[in-house]
Amino acid sequence: MASDLPINPELEEIDGKIQDIFRALQNGFQKLDKIKDPNRQSKQLEELTGKMRECKRLIKEFDRELKDQESRNPPEVNKQLNEKKQTMIKELNSYVALRKTFQSNLGNKRVELFDMGAETSDAVAEENVKMASDMSNQELIDAGRKQMDETDQAIERSKMVVGQTVEVGIQTTANLKGQTEQMGRIVNELDTIHFSIKKASQLVKEIGRQVVATDKCIMFFLFLLVCGVIAIIIVKIVHPNNKNIRDIPGLAPPAGRKLLSLEVLGN
Repeated sequence: MASDLPINPELEEIDGKIQDIFRALQNGFQKLDKIKDPNRQSKQLEELTGKMRECKRLIKEFDRELKDQESRNPPEVNKQLNEKKQTMIKELNSYVALRKTFQSNLGNKRVELFDMGAETSDAVAEENVKMASDMSNQELIDAGRKQMDETDQAIERSKMVVGQTVEVGIQTTANLKGQTEQMGRIVNELDTIHFSIKKASQLVKEIGRQVVATDKCIMFFLFLLVCGVIAIIIVKIVHPNNKNIRDIPGLAPPAGRKLLSLEVLGN
């Protein structure tokens, strides 16, 4: 019908999109009728609902564009375009009604599945009641005692596990406490060692300063001594007959040589 009407390109483009969506909706509902799985039906129905929303938006856009072009179109063209718009709305409403029908059927199927599950549970419970009714009183008492014994054993096992867990926790706490105390002692010992090393370093520095001072004093006295000896030697060489200057021990001539020289002079 769009090709029969002299409409502008914008309206023609919108009309083409709407017709594409209508074809997709028709094919989608045909496929939906063949799907048996409720989950797949629900997913397909959601996709079709999205397409219907898009179609509704396009019809509103078509209506706005039609009103903008109404003053420039002949009355007959406006009438035909309005009829086309109403046809689109009716077709969309038919798909909306079809969606509601499928949605209602899908909800009923889910309720039936739930009821089937409930019936299965009731059947199992009924079967248990029948089995209990077929047992004698003694058998019921024995079965109850057996169940109680199994429950007591399970409780005892749980108590043992809890006791072992508590013992492990106590042991772990004691070990942690001992390790904490040991770490404290190690830290104290390290502090003591650090203090001792610091004091020893200060003492070594003090001793080093004292040794340096003593060495300087000794070197000074040795220097004075050497200077005195050199001075005496020089004076002795310059004034050899001066009796006031004593000979330096170790530098005087040997006595034997002196006597030998006197005997040679006497002869």
